[in-house]
Amino acid sequence: MGNTGGDVFDVRKIRRLIELMNEHDLNEIDLRDGEVRVRLRKGAEPMIAAPAHYAPAPAAAAPAAPAAAAAAPAADNFLVIKSPMVGTFYASPNPESPPFVKVGDHVGNDSVVCVIEAMKVFNEIPAEITGKIVACLVQNAQAVEFGQPLFKVDPKG
Repeated sequence: MGNTGGDVFDVRKIRRLIELMNEHDLNEIDLRDGEVRVRLRKGAEPMIAAPAHYAPAPAAAAPAAPAAAAAAPAADNFLVIKSPMVGTFYASPNPESPPFVKVGDHVGNDSVVCVIEAMKVFNEIPAEITGKIVACLVQNAQAVEFGQPLFKVDPKG
């Protein structure tokens, strides 16, 4: 694999592709360069980015509870921490560690609330808001979409 193959999995480039998809209202991007393939898709299936020689893992069915929680009335005045990328949500840095945050914890702008794994890169996600965690809207090891609500935060907490 040449130099271009390694660069295609740069998280910044993937984020830019997602931005372009949103700007131009695209549902799918499929790029190939030799054996390397990047495929991003919106919709019922999670977005996939993998080399062509990998078989994508079957997508786990997302539980209906997060969607129901996200549809809660806006009158609760809670802020939402959203996923900045597509990937797999992890509540703790590794299976033996406690979660980064739990309901009732106070977070600040720089508090790490979870890790999202995308293409074998584990990205720490900061809260970017201040308040008390009142709900976790996703389950550990669940696939998440760009912009999907992860946590509800009470800014007065």
